[in-house]
Amino acid sequence: MRAMKAILLIVICLSFAGVGSAQHGGKAEPSRIQFSRGSSSTLIAGSLRSAQEAEYVFAARAGQVVTIRNPSRSFDFRVFSEQSFPDGDFDSSPSYTFEIPADGDYNFFVRRKVGGPKRASYRMTLTIK
Repeated sequence: MRAMKAILLIVICLSFAGVGSAQHGGKAEPSRIQFSRGSSSTLIAGSLRSAQEAEYVFAARAGQVVTIRNPSRSFDFRVFSEQSFPDGDFDSSPSYTFEIPADGDYNFFVRRKVGGPKRASYRMTLTIK
């Protein structure tokens, strides 16, 4: 009976250890970009250190036009979709506009440019019409 309790205790401990490591070791889900009711623009803001990237996701329909305004020269951004933009490169344009080719979710990444300050804040505007 003691052996059975010891085995049960070990199994319970191992299952909790797996939960704890899964919470700290995996990649975080991207933040969903939401628009206020009746609005076609939203502000995306945050701060990044060194090699950090921020990851967002937004939904759009085919034919909609997306404009990204990036007033800071310290950050690059990229829009990615496996179906539509599998090879999307990072861009640092102050304004970037493109048409959505297909309905679906699109990933939006922000990264701090190399050589800038160690920690910096970004503020970009995403417009979908």
